[in-house]
Amino acid sequence: MNVSERKRRKRLLSLSILSSAGMMGLVFGGVLTQASASTSSITITEPAMSTRDPTQNGPEVLLDQGTILEGLYGYNASNQLIPKIAKSYKVSDGGKVWTFYLRNNAKWSNGEPVTANDFYYAWMRLLDPKDNTGAVWQSVLTDVQGANQYHAGQVPANQVGIKVLGPYAIQLTLTAPHDIRGMLAIAGSMPLYPGDVKAHPSDWFMPQNFVGDGPYVVKSFTVNGAMTLQKNPYYVPAPGDTGANVDQVNIVPTPTVPVEDFMANKLDLAWITNPSDFRYIETHPSLKSEVQLQPGYEAFSLEFDKSSAASPLDNKLVRQAIAMAINRTPIVQAVLHGMGGATTTFGPPQWPPTKYEHGIAFNLTKAKQLLAQAGYPNGKGIPTLYLYCKTTADDPVQVSVAEALAQEFQQELGINFKISPVASSILGQMVYNGLVPGVKPGYVIAGGNAPWIDSGYLPLQANQMASRPGTVGPASYRQHFQPWYFDTTNPADVSKYGNPNDSNMGTKWSQWSALNKEATTDMAWLSAWMNRQPKWYQQLNQPAPGQSNQEIWSGLIQQWKAAKTAADKHQIWVTAYQMVSNYSIGNALASIGLSGQVYVDQHEPTFVYDQILETAKLGSVTNLQQGYKLAAQIADQVIQSGYREPLYYNYNIFLERSNFTGAQSSPYGWLNFHDLQYIKAK
Repeated sequence: MNVSERKRRKRLLSLSILSSAGMMGLVFGGVLTQASASTSSITITEPAMSTRDPTQNGPEVLLDQGTILEGLYGYNASNQLIPKIAKSYKVSDGGKVWTFYLRNNAKWSNGEPVTANDFYYAWMRLLDPKDNTGAVWQSVLTDVQGANQYHAGQVPANQVGIKVLGPYAIQLTLTAPHDIRGMLAIAGSMPLYPGDVKAHPSDWFMPQNFVGDGPYVVKSFTVNGAMTLQKNPYYVPAPGDTGANVDQVNIVPTPTVPVEDFMANKLDLAWITNPSDFRYIETHPSLKSEVQLQPGYEAFSLEFDKSSAASPLDNKLVRQAIAMAINRTPIVQAVLHGMGGATTTFGPPQWPPTKYEHGIAFNLTKAKQLLAQAGYPNGKGIPTLYLYCKTTADDPVQVSVAEALAQEFQQELGINFKISPVASSILGQMVYNGLVPGVKPGYVIAGGNAPWIDSGYLPLQANQMASRPGTVGPASYRQHFQPWYFDTTNPADVSKYGNPNDSNMGTKWSQWSALNKEATTDMAWLSAWMNRQPKWYQQLNQPAPGQSNQEIWSGLIQQWKAAKTAADKHQIWVTAYQMVSNYSIGNALASIGLSGQVYVDQHEPTFVYDQILETAKLGSVTNLQQGYKLAAQIADQVIQSGYREPLYYNYNIFLERSNFTGAQSSPYGWLNFHDLQYIKAK
């Protein structure tokens, strides 16, 4: 035991002794203060928050969506999606038009009724073309017809598919069929009280100005500091739901020593993320009885690292053999120490699609048979592979998980792996984006989560590889895409069409010849390809008026002809060049032009094609229940391909004082506590 650990344990022991001695007060800054005995007040931790604005993408969403603001939909005490302000809805036009009817007894904290106009005001405020700070993607508006175009300043407000039908009815017209109820529960979809925001545009969310419609209101708020919530006296819960169960909630920024603060009675709820803290809790009966474990909606997996170099991993049998050689339980027990659970499916048992998934179970005998069948008996002939993971500074367990996996593969299959920890930013590119220079054949420990309930997230991102062309499939296929991901101007395209960095290019019509010919040929091919696809897929990909490839291309030519200066003509030509060509846009992302899409459609593996179609079908379901089996089917395709194998899921862990129950940890992207109205004082 090192010196710092001895000091830490000594400090914890001292606090334990003080607590068990029944002291009636606590020492803060050298002053003895009386501990609160009220059961109607609770002190909890949340990440520091700089704003209360629900349009921003930060930890404020934990309270904005359900605790101090309430939307048409929200979550119950079991994290299930339920109606809140909405009392009913109607779906028409094949799932593209959703009409919501509001209950008429919901009120703001000033006693005014919550109406459809309050939602309309909040949503149009988020879309305001003059404001680019709002996280539009973190709202239902990403699915609304005309919303993105209005936000970009391309169309007027009356072309946004939001219509107020009356004080308690609002209608949304979508770009495509989709079950949007889950999107209505997230922060950016919350209503706002117009009078409050208009009167105090820069600080409307501060306590002296704030008007909310959730079960709690903000009594005090220090930017990036403490906050106090109290019951909203005008709050009327939805039928079957509950209002605030604790009179006052005191919120402090996440401390560096949550266990010590909990034992010192400074906290009633303490979020635990450090493995050493959890191990300490497990060895102390008084603390262990107060620890809560709730699964997060995230799955960690062993994912093909998308290296473009040829390797034995190009053989499906090798990938499946490696999948069958993963013995998850001892890894989870030895490395996670109870902070997570082993899984062969994408998600914890509570995640709805997992009960329909069929993972690859541990089967060492079969694994060795497959490896021999592939031509590599006992791993002979397989070069050292790489296993990429986060650094210990970014994730305290991933290096240890990688080491445990490498040991299993070496001992059981004779395959050697080199552990390669990389920064989170690079690992994120490898997992979520396309090809990354310098990556050698192997795997990466990847994570995939659901930031909110939505059909697109039901596979927990098991299918994200299919969204990046050229990242899986034969080595020759992957290698063809390298210039698209690595070069800002693809040398092959420059050779064919001209150099976009040459200011003289595109100033004469003759310089459009090769580009125009390529675009014409590609558009004809892509149109014929689309006509061969299932009718539902064609309808789903029907471009908006004026947005077809041919209309955009014709518009560029007309703009070029009307341009007065050589510089303007060149810039329009560059836009046309970018529409046709393929090039890197940074962060392992590529812009795939018309020519690239033709190549993709002609050469992509059947596995990828199936994933794209099934994912599109999943996104267009109009009832989440319909999507569970479809999501499982998508996940099973990935698992059986050997490209991505689930390993474990994490628990959200916190200490909850015995005189409280019902604390809900957020299983979504922003981890900590949410929907605080379900906390009850005994």
